[in-house]
Amino acid sequence: MSDMEFVLTRAGYDDIQRELNDILTVKRPQVVDRIREARQIGDLAESFDYEDAKRVQAMLETRVQELRAILSHATVIDAPQGNGAVGIGSRVTIKDLEDGAEDEYTIVGPAESSPADGRISHESLVGGALMGAKTGDEVFVQAPGGVVRYQVISVQ
Repeated sequence: MSDMEFVLTRAGYDDIQRELNDILTVKRPQVVDRIREARQIGDLAESFDYEDAKRVQAMLETRVQELRAILSHATVIDAPQGNGAVGIGSRVTIKDLEDGAEDEYTIVGPAESSPADGRISHESLVGGALMGAKTGDEVFVQAPGGVVRYQVISVQ
């Protein structure tokens, strides 16, 4: 991971920082307490709580490493370019020219992408097609089912 770069919006960077802080100050101490309590009960070979707590601890430690790697290799984009073109950090409303459906997305880096929450990566098919587009532009996305046409309604 050391040669990777993570592009994050300021909000995404702050969210990752908060998650890391929550793990280090709340979740990690809780799981350490669970392990300590399970050890005091006795036979660890048959202790489901001990095994579960150790599994949770391993997952938390893996997540701490992931978050630290992301933060240490992050390039933070504080605001969109401001030239009216879609960039990382832009909030874009698009209209599907076939069915008329409108969607709003925030363009982010892959590390903070969550399409269900309206955040799509600039490396995704739709996000990549939108990069550099301006209000009124039509963009074409080569999707697995064929070409999808969108019109950019607004860029903020």
